[in-house]
Amino acid sequence: MSHDPKRPIRIHWYLPTNGDNRDIVGSGDRSEKTLGAVAGGFRAPSVDYLGQIARSAEQLGYEAVLTPTGLWCEDAWITTAALTQVTRRLKFLVAFRPGLVSPTLAAHQAATFQRVSGGRLLLNVVTGGDSAEQRRFGDHLDHDQRYARTDEFLAVLRGVTGLPPGETFSFAGEHFQIEDARVDTGPWGRPEIFFGGASPAAERVAARQADVYLAWGERPDQIAERLERMRELAAAEGRELRFGIRLHVIGRDTSAQAWAEADRLLSRITPERIAALRKDFATSESVGQRRMYELHGGDPGRLEVYPNLWAGYGLVRGGAGTALVGSHEEIADRIEEYHALGLDHFILSGQPHLEEAYWFAEGAGAVLRSRGLLASPNADDPARPTL
Repeated sequence: MSHDPKRPIRIHWYLPTNGDNRDIVGSGDRSEKTLGAVAGGFRAPSVDYLGQIARSAEQLGYEAVLTPTGLWCEDAWITTAALTQVTRRLKFLVAFRPGLVSPTLAAHQAATFQRVSGGRLLLNVVTGGDSAEQRRFGDHLDHDQRYARTDEFLAVLRGVTGLPPGETFSFAGEHFQIEDARVDTGPWGRPEIFFGGASPAAERVAARQADVYLAWGERPDQIAERLERMRELAAAEGRELRFGIRLHVIGRDTSAQAWAEADRLLSRITPERIAALRKDFATSESVGQRRMYELHGGDPGRLEVYPNLWAGYGLVRGGAGTALVGSHEEIADRIEEYHALGLDHFILSGQPHLEEAYWFAEGAGAVLRSRGLLASPNADDPARPTL
């Protein structure tokens, strides 16, 4: 596979702000009900433990860590702000829901975070695909209305930041009316906006507003089709997008060892638990969630949907439902294959997140580094290790 040195692979990790363990557990929204049934060796999301993961991710050379959003986990803004004080260069990809606060206030929070952290904030905008979850926050808009509001929200967030001296920004829309606002982001500027969503409404917003469009892990042919469509939508807006993917990972010294771990995770999930969630996932309001379900159809016998791409997580978890499983070389091959399609950002996770951060960095990450494929987040400090 050819490699474009102008597009190095950027590797990110995940902060389990709802706790950590050695099994597949529920991950918010509809699947949070599974947490008590399959969680083993649960680790509380204390600042000490999350700090341990963050420091390890930094030492191992991950560029950033993603934090989720929802009532099932700790608040991402507060948690990551605390962790900026125990790290030096690690970036924080903070997930948040637009529309629950003013976009000007969100821009102000982001600017403050940039100053506190020295420019280490990235934004993951999560519109929300589950009306039940949104109603818990008092949000009663339907799916497409939420994305229309997100479009306005991001237009304001972009508009109030990066203004020339003395200028202000006003906006009159259906959901927001902003008058003469301005947010000083200092020398770091507005954080990059990461944005995902598989529905037509989500894709239109991404084409207009996102810097990086994120997809959940699907087969390469499915990803290629989505990326081509997103390139066309962005071009129609006079823009270009960069792309990323969200995946779990189970990498070991041999393929047999990795699949044995996948089998162990699967053995901890009861047929009753799978059946209880099958209808929820199949009929989810989220197009992305339905696509995750369609990869396996609730059938534990059809989980390897592509070589080294395992859909076992999606049997009982909402959100990203697939994992790369295999030897370090096999996982590096799959990442290189996805990268050749146009994906640059790889946001990875695995249980427990502390140990699996090492398995990947010292395994597949080392293979990718030997192939000259990785971006170095520590180029300004050659004494520090990189993936």
